[in-house]
Amino acid sequence: MSVLGIDFGTSNTVAMLRLNDGRTRPLLFDGSPLLPSAVYLSPDGRMLVGRDAERNARVDPTRFEPNPKRRIDDGVVFLGDQEIPVPRVIAYVLEQVLTEARRQLGGEPGQLRMTHPARWGERRRGLLVEAARLAGLPRPQLIAEPVGAASYFTAVLGTAVPVGRSLAIYDLGGGTFDATVVRRTRTGFEVLSEEGLNDVGGLDFDHAIVEHLGETYSASHPETWERLINPKEASDRRYRRMLYEDVRGAKEMLSRTSSADIHLPALEVDAHITREELETLIRPYLESTVACLERAITGARLQPKDLVGIFLVGGSSRIPLAAHLIHTSLGVAPTTLEQPETVVVEGVLAVGGGPGVAGGRLQRPVSGMPRPVPPMSRPGMPPTRPAVTRPTPTAGPVGMRPAPMRPAPGPTAVSAQPPTRPRPPASGGPAAAAPVSSPPRASTPPVPPRPGPLPPRLTNPMPPPRPTSVPPATPMRPPVEQSRPWYQEPSVVFTLVVAVALVVGFIVLLVALLSN
Repeated sequence: MSVLGIDFGTSNTVAMLRLNDGRTRPLLFDGSPLLPSAVYLSPDGRMLVGRDAERNARVDPTRFEPNPKRRIDDGVVFLGDQEIPVPRVIAYVLEQVLTEARRQLGGEPGQLRMTHPARWGERRRGLLVEAARLAGLPRPQLIAEPVGAASYFTAVLGTAVPVGRSLAIYDLGGGTFDATVVRRTRTGFEVLSEEGLNDVGGLDFDHAIVEHLGETYSASHPETWERLINPKEASDRRYRRMLYEDVRGAKEMLSRTSSADIHLPALEVDAHITREELETLIRPYLESTVACLERAITGARLQPKDLVGIFLVGGSSRIPLAAHLIHTSLGVAPTTLEQPETVVVEGVLAVGGGPGVAGGRLQRPVSGMPRPVPPMSRPGMPPTRPAVTRPTPTAGPVGMRPAPMRPAPGPTAVSAQPPTRPRPPASGGPAAAAPVSSPPRASTPPVPPRPGPLPPRLTNPMPPPRPTSVPPATPMRPPVEQSRPWYQEPSVVFTLVVAVALVVGFIVLLVALLSN
């Protein structure tokens, strides 16, 4: 069955298909795996999505919404003179994804998986489900973004994360920052701790650059700069949109080069900015994200050195200063990728459906078998081990019972009596503790020979639990020796050693006397 994964982001939406043969394929929009989450309502009533929306935003910015995800709590979005509910706005973006998925599959996707921030509550997740319904998509399986990122870390990159070990996810996107610590379990990942900042992201970095430019050019061009920042006419709004597009492009360029130019429309000026200037502007924001990550690690009751690694995801995490501050502050070199925007959705397709994820959050870890309950903690059970009984016609072979909630029994024939009511010893107690060589009763079917009396160490009222690595139905060798030859008895071996030593000593003494 084909699976469609969608990561609806603040700035960009990423989608990927997992085909019936297990191969994954990204959905491309205008040749790119990143679909801008922007929407534009044209005057004729058509809703444009993605790069088409961004291109038309210069015509009338009042009909343009670049970041619908940031409006999740607003209820409605105003586009031109129309008021549109937020789920409907999100649905327009999802419809674009569904159209491309149908084109590649030749039909409908069999299953849908969508991501959401780890700190989103039930109401926000419900709006995401409603948007998927309005877009004509199947009901989605919601998966927290750090779970998808952690799955990519293990399933796609092949990094070994043993059960019980933890890793941290540093997710710096366009509008928000999330720091999450997850722990590997037998069934997936468990969220141990999560922290976040709602006002730190790539958009805030763009604003910081614009304010920095304003400190220079507002003094030399006060009126023009005021119209550029606070537009009142359509032409001013177009210039403002062009300014922010160029600022965003320069910011992304500075992650690869040491300098970039920003064109200031209406001023007809090309401002020069260096990476050092950018890092000075955004350092306070990035330092707050590192502090937030440190709080998440502390909240999980771990130290940075206890982690398997720190994983960077989100488009803004590719800024070199982010990894540098994490390494300097926490002493752990984080893992960075070429395309951090696609990490979450690709990891979502690697998450097993159903058992590990429910309602958008991981269930608590479920071990492979129930934890054994000590006998003395059960109602009505005495604090000592039940006495050994003689075999009955209904008794089975010696070994472990397959009941998962009972510790491994001793090497005795298992009685048909319920485990919570120990059967008292039958009359003729010595027969119940007969030696190994005693043959079975003629009236009962043959059973394997029974061992002698239990050693004192097995009379502990709280036997150790059965190892979880052994399945309940796997037979185990009883811990008590069944029988051994006479020459392996400790007393016989000791006697033989002493006798040999005396004989050798006598021969040596005799040889010494004869030689004299």
